[in-house]
Amino acid sequence: MLDFDAKSEALSLEAFASIDRAREALSAQLTGGLSPAALALAFIDWSIHLAAAPGKRAELAYKAGRKASRLLGHVAASGLNAEAPACIEPLPGDDRFRSEAWRRFPYNVWSQAFLLNQQWWHNVTHEVPGVTPHHEDVVSFTTRQLLDMASPSNLPFANPDVVEKTLASGGANLVEGFRNWLEDTSRQATGEPPVGTEGFVVGRDVAVTPGKVVFRNHLIELIQYAPTTETVAAEPILIVPAWIMKYYILDLSPQNSLIRHLVAQGHTVFCVSWRNPTEQDRDLGLDEYRTLGIMAALDAVGVIIPDRKIHAAGYCLGGTLLSIAAAAMARSGDERLGSLTLFAAQTDFTEPGELALFIDDSQLHVLESMMWNRGYLDAGQMAGAFQLLRSNDLIWSRIVHDYLMGERTPMNDLMAWNADTTRMPYKMHAQYLRKLYLGNALAAGHLMVDGHPVSLQNIRTPLFIVGTERDHVAPWRSVYKVHALVDAEVTFVLASGGHNAGIVSEPGHPRRHFRIATRHHGDASLGADEWAERAETREGSWWLPWIDWLASHSSAERIAPPAMGDAANGLAPLADAPGTYVLQR
Repeated sequence: MLDFDAKSEALSLEAFASIDRAREALSAQLTGGLSPAALALAFIDWSIHLAAAPGKRAELAYKAGRKASRLLGHVAASGLNAEAPACIEPLPGDDRFRSEAWRRFPYNVWSQAFLLNQQWWHNVTHEVPGVTPHHEDVVSFTTRQLLDMASPSNLPFANPDVVEKTLASGGANLVEGFRNWLEDTSRQATGEPPVGTEGFVVGRDVAVTPGKVVFRNHLIELIQYAPTTETVAAEPILIVPAWIMKYYILDLSPQNSLIRHLVAQGHTVFCVSWRNPTEQDRDLGLDEYRTLGIMAALDAVGVIIPDRKIHAAGYCLGGTLLSIAAAAMARSGDERLGSLTLFAAQTDFTEPGELALFIDDSQLHVLESMMWNRGYLDAGQMAGAFQLLRSNDLIWSRIVHDYLMGERTPMNDLMAWNADTTRMPYKMHAQYLRKLYLGNALAAGHLMVDGHPVSLQNIRTPLFIVGTERDHVAPWRSVYKVHALVDAEVTFVLASGGHNAGIVSEPGHPRRHFRIATRHHGDASLGADEWAERAETREGSWWLPWIDWLASHSSAERIAPPAMGDAANGLAPLADAPGTYVLQR
């Protein structure tokens, strides 16, 4: 009777919490999923401390006067000499004003005024004494977004390239741009993929490496790829991609497919393809992703290729989860892993990069309420956050190119893959954000698996870690922190490119380079920047040294390719690659 009463009271209290979640979920529809409270707290913190800092305000007034003087000096100089140098240059990676037309009057005045104003606002939002670092980042980011909206490059009458094309075409570019906007808006409203993705069909143009689905459960399909060599390495490779993305980022077109490259080098490759969850999967948590995903895949690989070590490789969230699974396996004495490779995967979240702007208690309450209401986080919500982090490249430059210039950016396989989005179940994503992003439980040793805390220190298998120079999702210095968490041999690679393009770095790709160094057991650990100064720099693709590294941590034995699946043990091939889960919308 007491137990019944306790359950009844718990349900009653949950009803009160549900009211708040429902209200928050409704409000989120109006705010785009952002927390007004988090934004208000950040600006209140910043404004109060700025108001209480007369020295900082005097400094800002002084800098405003200097910048106004620099601008007036530039205007006077350019009036006498059209080739007068700029008084301020754009930041690295800012290509909005690279065109020579921006050097001409009056466009030079507008661009220089904007850049000086942008620099001044950076000073306004930074180094205000007493402001919480997170609030400073939020205020700075929000201010930068507002400034970028008002950039003269986004205004048709203030962008010289748009003006020139409009005059030359008689306004046809604006007409064509309006058509592009209508088409994009219509596709977005009806849930259709972007223009050009029809040229990259999964299983026809991308994800075409031959193979079979040899295992399926509610959460994953396991693909085994067909051999192309007479003999193969004795140890298989298991790839665990992130569930925030479709797996075929590693099997794009044949010329840039990492999976095809591994198979061609004589490796037996398995890859997890995650289910695209629906509201019925709301209660799938991190533990289910570990057991039904990684551990189930390891079990299946072990049946098909018994008594062999497995080289496990994880990408992004898949790498984080793989490191958790590897640590739990090490604690329990499970020695099936021969090595561990992590692609752009974080294990310490103290410096998770600009995504941390969207992660605090207030913002998580909004996200959790949205997921509680739907049962999952919609793909568009995550895509919007990533676009804001690179708004100049992914939002404003596209608006200028497609809608003001009236042109279309040619679609490629990576862009088409990026548009093929997935969802994330309520429980898993809430646990991931709270335990890892907000609580940093993995690095702190507080994350529990099977009733025991997980410690990465228990991992003894050699690690190959890849970070990328321009990663906004998993900054390379954050990825590098794994050195302080494991007591094993670590080979670290810092590759050119970003979170995706830096990993899809096939041999022969132009203008690619990487730095590489190995910390052996017992070596002193270096700081990230010190490591970057000392590491060897090489031109080309990091795939090649990874292949060599795998060979150096494998037996010298070559064997006949294993059969596809194992029908005798319940692992008969179920379908041709790429399977069915990757096609779920």
